[in-house]
Amino acid sequence: MSASSHTDTQTAEKLKSMELTQRDEQGATGRFVYWAGVLFALAHIYFNTLGTLSELWVSAIHFSGFALICALMVPLSKKRANAGWVIGLDLLIGAIAVGTTFYLILFEDALYERGVHFITSDWIVAVVAILVALEMTRRTTGWFIPCLIVFALTYVFWWGQYVDGMFNFPGLSLETVLYRSYFSSEGMFGSIARISWTYVFMFILFGAFLVKSGAGDFIIELSRCAAGRMIGGPGFVAVLGSGLMGSVSGSSVANTVSTGVITIPLMRKAGFPARFAAGVEAAASTGGQLMPPVMGAGAFIMASYTQIPYVEIIAIAALPALLYFLSVGFYVRVEARRSHAHAVEMDVRPVKEVLKEGWHCLLPLVVLVALLIYGFTPTYAAGISIISVVLASWISPKKMGLRDILDALAQGSRNMATTAMLLVAVGLVVNVVAMTGIGNTFSLMVTDWAGGSLLITLVLVALASLVLGMGLPVTAAYIVLATLSAPALYSLMAERELIELIVNGNLPETARAIFMLVDPNSLTALAAPMSEAQAVALLEQVPPDFKGQLLDQAINADKLAMILLAAHMIIFWLSQDSNVTPPVCLTAFAAAAIARTPPMMTGFTAWKIAKGLYIVPLLFAYTGFIGGSIDEVLTIFVFGILGLYAFVGLMEGYLEGPLNIVLRILSGACAVGLLWPHGQLVFDLIAAAVFIALFMYSRRLAPAVEATA
Repeated sequence: MSASSHTDTQTAEKLKSMELTQRDEQGATGRFVYWAGVLFALAHIYFNTLGTLSELWVSAIHFSGFALICALMVPLSKKRANAGWVIGLDLLIGAIAVGTTFYLILFEDALYERGVHFITSDWIVAVVAILVALEMTRRTTGWFIPCLIVFALTYVFWWGQYVDGMFNFPGLSLETVLYRSYFSSEGMFGSIARISWTYVFMFILFGAFLVKSGAGDFIIELSRCAAGRMIGGPGFVAVLGSGLMGSVSGSSVANTVSTGVITIPLMRKAGFPARFAAGVEAAASTGGQLMPPVMGAGAFIMASYTQIPYVEIIAIAALPALLYFLSVGFYVRVEARRSHAHAVEMDVRPVKEVLKEGWHCLLPLVVLVALLIYGFTPTYAAGISIISVVLASWISPKKMGLRDILDALAQGSRNMATTAMLLVAVGLVVNVVAMTGIGNTFSLMVTDWAGGSLLITLVLVALASLVLGMGLPVTAAYIVLATLSAPALYSLMAERELIELIVNGNLPETARAIFMLVDPNSLTALAAPMSEAQAVALLEQVPPDFKGQLLDQAINADKLAMILLAAHMIIFWLSQDSNVTPPVCLTAFAAAAIARTPPMMTGFTAWKIAKGLYIVPLLFAYTGFIGGSIDEVLTIFVFGILGLYAFVGLMEGYLEGPLNIVLRILSGACAVGLLWPHGQLVFDLIAAAVFIALFMYSRRLAPAVEATA
């Protein structure tokens, strides 16, 4: 065996170790999973369209079915995955999960007839169901989430009463905890589980159908046509292809593996350093979770938390996602100039030819967006769009037959296995937060630590997201962090808006009445503009119990909804950093396996390139980028593009040519001027003019070898 083929084998083994499925899909177990996946996918389509079962029952069926599939996909012992006793034990665990659901359905009425008093079988079933959820989550995501769940549940009925201070909790009985965790629609089968079997499953299934129809190949080919012949083109192919693929898959690791095997070798061939090529692919694939319509299940959970329509969320999320991908593209452009990257001779056809062959792949996305805009529910729109994928394929050379449809149904269920187990299990943590009120306590603690500073709060949330991301997948990290810290973030952002109204003397009369109750002399001061320090001092006099009512009276409901969405969007963006931040960054590790570079150093490179994950949320917090007028949003977007490019110049010391220390500082000053929320258009224009001049001047500093670029 040659050294090259040996290395290729090692790379394949590394990528294989990152896959969920550990058993041979062609064996008897694999065939069982295949047909179980097909039937389960059809059952979910029925539940989301014509079904009339109670949501509790459907959530329980969702859990047990995916527990069975997951038990057979991910064996108890990877080394002895195909041993008869391991398969038998896994099948038994899956069957037990199914049995617990049958018990809930058959004996739910009997439980309520007893006044929700447990008998022996109730105790056994509830405990076993939770243990199965913990085990399936351990297999698919590791030990962190099961330990977190045990920590949370025991806090409620055991050790919470022994904690001093603000986190002291008197405790609930174990019977109450088990009831709320399993038999009610609050724990495992609460709102998070409902999101899982409705929005998330239907869109993951939609993505599986798109990939099976050839949309994935079409996206890569279209990206190569659009950017392949440019200087550093393979890097732009990675950015564009990962963005488009991420809008379908919603999985950063899958995105990296599917597009990286094409883009990373091309980038290296073009002259990019191997570690940079892997970092670009990891950073771009991470952005796939920010790109509508799927957003890695985040948009659906956000819609549930904020009660803002899903279609409105993905519309608002589009420009920020584009801003992130542009920021990654700027790194590609700078590195292409610095590394003298050249155009790669690729078999790139004209865009018109590719569109002529694959335009039908775009039809399902058009159908999806049209149905959402027209007012159909996301689940119904996804169901119709799945049908449109099949119909659209029939006008192409690659028609989807019965076997292709079955494959897509089975693949959709397999793709959902990890997410389903994760969301059902995380529901237990969310339920604990609701039962104990610890979310409000945590928010008060964060606010106290930050001293009322929004910037320090953002830093604390970013640090918390990084720590949680070391053990939790992105979606779980977002759910936990949003449950705990979103109220604090929302409160500070809303108070900032309120202070601005007070400073400008625009506080509504109904809100002034609340101040009058606190200090009758405040009415005179509120009648005219005042300094920010005076406004803050005045607001500090309002008791915490009155602040919620004050915000409702002072700020209209639509504005408050956008502030809440901005708070959740900040947390969701910051939660993505675990994909590219060492020491645990699976997306960067997957890219490193393809590029054959050191995983940890690749992670640091990806972390640097993905700095947009931290900068864009600042725009959410301090500007009207979320929920502002069209003019305001577009203005922020345009100056944000220039600001991010200027920031890359500061970080890299290079634009079109090398920058000395003075020019780097000047580029950084331009970035601050363009991104800082000073609210003065003239400053933005001056900063933009200076940066454009710096950009043009840097071309004169470029080495002569780049003159042909």
